[in-house]
Amino acid sequence: MAYQATVVPFPGFDKDADAAVLRKAMKGFGTDEKAIIDVLANRTNNQRQEIKAHFKTAYGKDLITDLKKELGGDFEKTVLALMEPFPIFDAHCLKEAMKGMGTDESTILEILCARNNAQIKAIRDAYKKEYHSELEHDIQSETSGYLKRTLTGLLQANRDETYNVDPAKAKTDAQTLYEAGEKKLGTDESEFQRILVTRNWLQLRAMFDEYNKIAGRSIEDSIKREMSGDLEKAYLNIVSFTRSPADYFAEALHKSMKGIGTDEERLTRTLITRSEIDLGNIKVAYQSKYGKPLAHAVESEVGGDFKKLLLALIK
Repeated sequence: MAYQATVVPFPGFDKDADAAVLRKAMKGFGTDEKAIIDVLANRTNNQRQEIKAHFKTAYGKDLITDLKKELGGDFEKTVLALMEPFPIFDAHCLKEAMKGMGTDESTILEILCARNNAQIKAIRDAYKKEYHSELEHDIQSETSGYLKRTLTGLLQANRDETYNVDPAKAKTDAQTLYEAGEKKLGTDESEFQRILVTRNWLQLRAMFDEYNKIAGRSIEDSIKREMSGDLEKAYLNIVSFTRSPADYFAEALHKSMKGIGTDEERLTRTLITRSEIDLGNIKVAYQSKYGKPLAHAVESEVGGDFKKLLLALIK
């Protein structure tokens, strides 16, 4: 299925004109939030970086500092997130997930499961530059056991990224996982990691089909039976993303808005990071899974300029 982004390169992009609009929106009394949304939600991340650099050249002022002065609350947070290059934004989210007491494994998994090798390497570099520390070291010090091993494996950014499917290997891998889990007492988690963290996405999908035939149940059911806690969550994340990135993120968005209160960080992170990849597909998946448009769900959860900005990203 072709990826459908909601934020694409703006045709006839003019960084000078955009910088002027932003300057005018923040000059004098009051702030023109609509003008800020119109520019930033309709430019790609690369185009925003050009505007940021040009703003300083043209006005001798830092765009980020000005935005911080003029904006507030979740709207400010989201605008500043949009202005960060993607690897830096992901690095910040990972750092935040490891802050204070306890670790937010869900955020770490959502980021690492859904990034390709080049993106993971860029995140590692950005993290080191921002925090003068190795991401791998910090994640290892925050986690333990097989979860730690799985996250370490994902951080190596060594997944096969070809589109080759080897049907014989799919069968062998399925048999290996069956023997490492359902067929024996106890579970050999290392076999699950070896296969789930290294094989390409299409190969894994073929393996899931073979597994179903051999075990008489889905790989998800077996993982739920054989694992528990954070490791179970980790493997289910990988399997779910592999089957359908659009369904995976539709569910993440649904969870961010479910029940009392809204998980604004998860909501904005998902919308920002997928807007230039497949947010169009995620909208379709959301409508089909939950019976209402994603935009309606967001509208009923948040308000003000924050809402307007998110809706502008969703389109």
